[in-house]
Amino acid sequence: MEIEIWSDVVCPWCYIGKRNLEAALARFEHRDEVSLRWRSFELNPTAPAVVEGRYVERLARKYGVDVDRAQAMIDRMTGAAAAAGLDVRFDISRPGSTFDAHRLLHLAHDRGRQGELKERLFRAMFTEGEPIGDRDTLVRLAAEVGLDPDEARAVLDDGAYADEVRADEAEARELDVTGVPFFVVDRTVALSGAQPPDLLLRMLDRTWASRPAAGG
Repeated sequence: MEIEIWSDVVCPWCYIGKRNLEAALARFEHRDEVSLRWRSFELNPTAPAVVEGRYVERLARKYGVDVDRAQAMIDRMTGAAAAAGLDVRFDISRPGSTFDAHRLLHLAHDRGRQGELKERLFRAMFTEGEPIGDRDTLVRLAAEVGLDPDEARAVLDDGAYADEVRADEAEARELDVTGVPFFVVDRTVALSGAQPPDLLLRMLDRTWASRPAAGG
């Protein structure tokens, strides 16, 4: 069974969704027969390398609300993250363009380290306050999960995997993905949002039971 997840590394609900999926998989009887594939999705394709300003103020501008309302939204996300076991720090987050991060995630897939890099990028973004659009930072993070730093830098310098990122995003449009995380299981079942583990587990169970090889 293959689970494809369209997500962005500056999306807090994607980080929460990842943890919820992991919790569901931990209880899934056929976990050892599941593979994950992280697909590219940019929430802000025109973002600069580093987005300046306080997160709460940017959120207020994005949704056209006052700062108090934006802070309430942040508190809700922080609470949901904590419930999933995550320490999310919007006060120190340094978002930016994620195009390079997505290119490295494609490299990591080819090297068998995609899950590790996805987790490292989320933690860097939401817990450690790393500048997620900075290339030196990305190379260092890639090296921390076992990728060759020279290869990672070469990918960023020569434009490699750009087509793969754009292909993922084009497919997201074909699937009418308007928000992330977006889960697709065996190309037959889709679910949007950071759903709770129980719901994700039911989706996995139903999909497994409907497979032609179910019970074999």
